[in-house]
Amino acid sequence: MELWNTIERRLTGLLGALALAIGAYQIFGRYIDPRLAITWGDETTVYIIVWGIFIASSQLVRTDGHVRPDLVLRVLKPRHQRIVEIANCVVAIGFCAGLTWFGWRIAVSSFDLDERSSTGLSFPMWIYYACLPTGALLMTVRYLIRLYRYVFRFDAATMSIGISRTEVGK
Repeated sequence: MELWNTIERRLTGLLGALALAIGAYQIFGRYIDPRLAITWGDETTVYIIVWGIFIASSQLVRTDGHVRPDLVLRVLKPRHQRIVEIANCVVAIGFCAGLTWFGWRIAVSSFDLDERSSTGLSFPMWIYYACLPTGALLMTVRYLIRLYRYVFRFDAATMSIGISRTEVGK
């Protein structure tokens, strides 16, 4: 599990650094030395950033940073928080599984049609579209792990939010 976390964090950081480097080089070429200008910088920067965002979304699920009803959870008792979190996980799993399925179909269709970007780079769009099923699959697995923990390994002292440990027993 820790290896998975490390790979995701490092890959996200690497993609961000790569996008920053391409963007900086493009700006340098455009405004400082036009002989070094590149035409594909904007396009590839967008593709890289979107891939980074979809990979980082898995980490958001792991760290409770993704969509969830925090305001509601803070006023509930731990056992009710658990029920809401389980319901949230079930809905999120369904949504992310749907994104995985339809994202996969989009990427495969793009591959079959040999769809390419309309710029001079003529980038294969299936690579770009593949970020959707990849990120959604990572989130689906994270939500499944989260669901398992809330159903079978719930610990009110460590998994409840908005209350102190002394209030857990009440």
